[in-house]
Amino acid sequence: MARPIAETPVLTGDDAVRFEKLRLEVENLTKEQRAENTRKLKAAVRKAKEYITICI
Repeated sequence: MARPIAETPVLTGDDAVRFEKLRLEVENLTKEQRAENTRKLKAAVRKAKEYITICI
C-alpha cells in the first residue's frame, strides 16, 4: 500500500529570497550558458562513472 505524500513546505525568510534569486538567474541564462552548463554536467557525470561500480 502506498504512503501519502507529505505537503511541500512553504519557504519563508532568507530561504524564500535565495530561492527566488536562483530561479530568476536560471530563467535569464543564454543558450550559450545553458550549453556550457550541460557540457560541465556531462563531464562531471563521466568523471563520476570512473569511481562508481554498480553490481546488480
